[in-house]
Amino acid sequence: MPCTSRTMSLTVQQILTDAKKLVCRLREHDATADNVISQAQSLNKKIDAMKQFEEDLNELNEVARHRPRSALVLGIQQENRHIRELQHENKELRSLLEEHQSALELIMSKYREHVMQLVLANKKQQANVVVSDKDKLITQKQTEKIYEMASVMAQAITIDNETIAKEQEKMIRLITENKEIGRASCRERV
Repeated sequence: MPCTSRTMSLTVQQILTDAKKLVCRLREHDATADNVISQAQSLNKKIDAMKQFEEDLNELNEVARHRPRSALVLGIQQENRHIRELQHENKELRSLLEEHQSALELIMSKYREHVMQLVLANKKQQANVVVSDKDKLITQKQTEKIYEMASVMAQAITIDNETIAKEQEKMIRLITENKEIGRASCRERV
């Protein structure tokens, strides 16, 4: 009987081990299947986009065949002017953003300098425990000024961050409007 129980426990243990291996393989196959499905969905989206592009292109070609050449040339010239205006506006927005970022960097460097001075002042204050009352008062006033400056710098940073966010929103809105105007001009030509 002892041999039989060992054989049975070995067999059960082998079955459990085999079952664990099968579960691992099933998980790997499941992950592989999920990956293949996501790739297939991605390819399907690309194919749909290509079909849509082809349909749009065919539609534009069909419209272009029915319009006189001068109307097409005029529409292209207007669109080119509009694109140049948008490019100029984008350059201005970029330069404004760069100016704002450089100003923010300058403010941050000044803020860091003041914070470093504050840290150094605090270290000196801790090192010089025996300081006269007058020196303590001066140090306290300087520390208060530094804290006040740090507060002002933090407020300036907050205002600058809000301004950056507003400018970025404006830039996004303008880009969106540019795209919509471009699409609208394409539709008008149709």
